[in-house]
Amino acid sequence: MRMTVSGDGAPRNRRVLGCGHPYSGAMRWEGLFADLEGQLAAEERRELDDEVAERTRRERALVTLADRLAGAVGSTVRLGLGAGLHVQGDIADLGDGWVLLRDPATGREHLVPTAAVVTVSALGARVETARAARRFGLGYALRALSRDRATVAISLSGVGASAGAGVSVGPGAGPGSGVGFGWSAAGGSVLVGTIDAVGADHLDLAEHPEGVPRRRGNVTAMTTVPFQALVLVESRR
Repeated sequence: MRMTVSGDGAPRNRRVLGCGHPYSGAMRWEGLFADLEGQLAAEERRELDDEVAERTRRERALVTLADRLAGAVGSTVRLGLGAGLHVQGDIADLGDGWVLLRDPATGREHLVPTAAVVTVSALGARVETARAARRFGLGYALRALSRDRATVAISLSGVGASAGAGVSVGPGAGPGSGVGFGWSAAGGSVLVGTIDAVGADHLDLAEHPEGVPRRRGNVTAMTTVPFQALVLVESRR
């Protein structure tokens, strides 16, 4: 504040202003600093978003189909197995190289080698690596079926059929004919019988009609099937 004297000799106060207000400079700097802080915060958010996106891409690149299937245990999926063959059911279990579906309508179970899966419909994005798979592979699963003496229907590669509630098995040769029951389509076939033995990369199937026990008189053929030809193994009890 500066003291001046008027024409009549009386002192008068006169306020000297820098920019129209005694605090305008401070307010301008405060706004400048706030703007700078906002820019820094925005830059940090962009860097964080980029880091999260890159991390997500890296993690996604490590996710396997087994991880996705494990995350979908209990949910319904539809598997395309090639040549027009499809199977639908709830994911009940999975292991190293196989997945087990259960048809809630019929109670039938479908053992599918993951190597035979061409497409998966209705698979969620959830991943469950801790439950990714049982430790045993397809051969152990097939040996369990062999010990159970379960009647199964085995679909081989090239089958052209739809199996929403299981693969349909048509009429085949009867006992003593020397050929198995089932039908052939698109270069593949469906064989019905009991798994007698399981090797390292193949199985032996005693073919017999559905609904009868595996007895010598009912066996129509002994067929050896390499694992690589398996598309679907379905319970037929």
